[in-house]
Amino acid sequence: MDIGNHTEVKHFILLGFSTDLQTQLLLFLILLILYSITIIGNIIIILLILKDFRLQTPMYFFLINLSFLEIAFTTVTVPNMLQNLVTGNKIISFSMCIAQCYFYFFLGSTELLLLMVMSIDRYTAICFPLHYATIMNHQFCLLLSIGSWVGGFLDTILQAILVSQLSFCGPNIIDHFFCDIDPLLKLACMKTELIELIDLVMALLVVLSSFILTTLSYIYITSAILRIQSTKGRWKAFNTCSSHITVVMIIYGSSLFSCFQPLSNSSVNLNKISAVLTTVITPLLNPFIYSLRNEKVKEVFRESITSRKLIRQK
Repeated sequence: MDIGNHTEVKHFILLGFSTDLQTQLLLFLILLILYSITIIGNIIIILLILKDFRLQTPMYFFLINLSFLEIAFTTVTVPNMLQNLVTGNKIISFSMCIAQCYFYFFLGSTELLLLMVMSIDRYTAICFPLHYATIMNHQFCLLLSIGSWVGGFLDTILQAILVSQLSFCGPNIIDHFFCDIDPLLKLACMKTELIELIDLVMALLVVLSSFILTTLSYIYITSAILRIQSTKGRWKAFNTCSSHITVVMIIYGSSLFSCFQPLSNSSVNLNKISAVLTTVITPLLNPFIYSLRNEKVKEVFRESITSRKLIRQK
């Protein structure tokens, strides 16, 4: 592939969803509400974990990382979408477009690796309960967390460098609501087969490897749970994993769907729907899943509300 440093296109135009003014205002209100709930919900999860000593465990340490990731991931795209909808200004600079594209995939890859780490934590807790505290010590948890972030960085940095070196001669219109790599590559006036191949290989490397390890972890977890004699014990063990299983199914489902869409044949509208699922809906669901399906989090949340009411009454 011939790579050059010169870029004739200095900015791109994001078409977004619709040109109808009423539709844009409606989308703005919906996205603003969903984004606000996502940010507030994930911040509440983080504060609850930091506040209460009962949640100072490896499982909730990784949940803090996940909530922070969800905030960062949705912030990469949604604020720019809101600005475009309310102002009608759909222009994004070349450098901002490349940065948005990179951070979208960097944070997405990190999230998949973190979910894999969280499944390993649940595997250790259920299959090796007597050694759990020794194995999942603070240093090891910190190492796993840092490894997830470094892995996400390394998985996407090469593609970002290669894309930033491409020449774009026009047109500069991206039929999407953010700088996704597929519609961006279609605008390059150079051959992009190598970047497409690297992007596919690296995406599959992270998605499939983390999915396989997560699946294997839950196969062993299921086997261990079924060996528990009491129904109460089995339910308690399963309940510690139910929130994570739900998040895994949602995130891996949307990620695998995105990975296996052919570059040239995929529908533009289908790509947009898939992107909305990953950038808006999935980060929104995380705090609700972990608060509604996790007894400890619900208990701490109820106690926090009760204590605030008592303070106000005084």
